[in-house]
Amino acid sequence: MTNDKIKLKVSDLSLSFGGVHALSDINIEVRKNEILAIIGPNGAGKTCLLNCINGFYKPQRGSILFNGRDITAMRSDRIAKLGVARTFQNIELYTGLSTLDNIMAARHVLMKQNIFSTFMYFGPAHKEELEHRKTVEDIIDFLEIEHIRKSVVGSLPYGLRKRVELGRALALEPEVLLLDEPMAGMNLEEKEDIARFIYDIFEGQGASYPDTKVLSNGVDSIVLIEHDMGVVMDLADRIVVLDFGRKIAEGTPDEIAADAKVIAAYLGEK
Repeated sequence: MTNDKIKLKVSDLSLSFGGVHALSDINIEVRKNEILAIIGPNGAGKTCLLNCINGFYKPQRGSILFNGRDITAMRSDRIAKLGVARTFQNIELYTGLSTLDNIMAARHVLMKQNIFSTFMYFGPAHKEELEHRKTVEDIIDFLEIEHIRKSVVGSLPYGLRKRVELGRALALEPEVLLLDEPMAGMNLEEKEDIARFIYDIFEGQGASYPDTKVLSNGVDSIVLIEHDMGVVMDLADRIVVLDFGRKIAEGTPDEIAADAKVIAAYLGEK
């Protein structure tokens, strides 16, 4: 695999909290133009891995490369600006703000004008503000949440809040999108909607939004944590399986479905 085909490379990654080993010697490659699913029982270390990739946790050992650049010790905001965005298992939105304002908040990482020109709000700052707002409105339209664009997020049903969080991640226009259980707690119809959005984002199916790159061109790669195995098998190109902080298997959906170690981890067999 040539380096230009690898978006993220995790090498010998280890993370501990006191005497608890959350991750032990994890090696994973996220390739360009693929959806990589990370699965495993509760407590396997899946979210810890995403937290290391986007800078929330600092591993004790190992490295993380994004487009060949070492991001292991970078701050989360710098990693986001480089092109790695994520959603969270537990929704992390500004519950007192509207849908529009929550998604717009993500764009501030990408703004080029300094804070003083923004306060003055004229010239380049005003033009940039309008461009960012156009992107946000495109994302709102794409995710079919126009009817809640002015609604306070804290008043929304759970499924819609998950959709707003996906919109906020898209507002960063990432190259790599990390999705931590984007369908948790949803009913079947809501899951089908999110699965459709994920696929369309990956494929760049938003041709009617030519000014918003993440919609018209898609993202290069998606890393998906999801417990619904039907969704995983339908969406993923490859699957990595974690158990007790260690990688126990990696392969195509068909290979993983037939792997004895994976079956044992899920069924508790010895």
